[in-house]
Amino acid sequence: MSDLLRAPAEIKYAEELDWLESVDDNPKPFSWRLSPKMTRLFILGSERSDGLDREIPQKWFGDRSFVERAIVTLASDRGLLLIGDPGTGKSWLAELLSAAISRNSTLVVQGTAGTTEDHIKYSWNVSMVIAKGQSRESMIPSPIMTAMENGAIGRFEELTRSTSDVQDALISILSEKYISVPELDSDNIVFAKPGFSIIATANSRDRGVNDLSSALKRRFNFVRIPVVTNKKSEAEIVRFRTEELLRRHQIELDVPPNLLDVLLQSFADLRASAAAAGSDDEKLESALSTAEQIGVLEDAILHSNFFGERALTAHTLASSLVGSLARREPEDLAILNKYLHGVVEPRSKEEGGSWPEFLAGGRDTIATLS
Repeated sequence: MSDLLRAPAEIKYAEELDWLESVDDNPKPFSWRLSPKMTRLFILGSERSDGLDREIPQKWFGDRSFVERAIVTLASDRGLLLIGDPGTGKSWLAELLSAAISRNSTLVVQGTAGTTEDHIKYSWNVSMVIAKGQSRESMIPSPIMTAMENGAIGRFEELTRSTSDVQDALISILSEKYISVPELDSDNIVFAKPGFSIIATANSRDRGVNDLSSALKRRFNFVRIPVVTNKKSEAEIVRFRTEELLRRHQIELDVPPNLLDVLLQSFADLRASAAAAGSDDEKLESALSTAEQIGVLEDAILHSNFFGERALTAHTLASSLVGSLARREPEDLAILNKYLHGVVEPRSKEEGGSWPEFLAGGRDTIATLS
């Protein structure tokens, strides 16, 4: 695993999944590797009442009911659509579900304006077709077709970014549970095996890009993943991801709790400002998601490790925040400057602590970028 830039969940947590499978005596639907109960436990972590011989850490932070509804949906014959704002953990939840159920989370189609029907059905190996003609051997199955043949979970990222033709093709797969291959005279239908399902994700900010038809909506159960607004939950997510980052980069660097508090408070302040804004021009282009918060901290940690004194400072954290969130110039820089002047400056005078240094770091970065 050490030679992979990013190991999928089934590899990253392989030993844990093996152990859970060995002690899992609960009923399992279809060809599931873990039961629904153990799948939930793998994702949300174990509790003392579970009576396990080892602790299973929490990997996704959110309401238990969302995970349970997702698992129940996948145990039925309906698809699962995870919908929410950017950075709410939709794709990570989909990956964990696929890893627990199928031990394969890599059967993924990425929805874009360029995604075609071939990407969710099949294409052809041209050289083999020329040499031997069209056959099952010369056919290149899509990740969705492979999931059907294996009775596994297929994933479709950013469903609303794909065109209506692609969405219509998906309706047929979800309804009929087979794909026809009219180019072949025999063996020309690929049937889905029990256990096959699709987890799709959709960005709620993409509403209107390619709206889902009512026919496609009927074939999905919707689970809406809200933005994390609870500071304690958000702190747990950021801390969990930061520890992963430090392990992956083999960095020994402490993240002082007071700086984590500064980061959390800054994002809370900026979200409140965006909610009170009268127009989009008065809002940062950033969604200010938890994922972006993690990105700011990652940038600050790496900068401190490689170019700083191997210690995270409020100055570096502010510099990373401004650099990461200022995507439009001069609009975003003006919004951030207003925040520093109107919120951070009074707070630094009243509370002291890390805020004066954070204020200085933000102002220095804005001056450099302006």
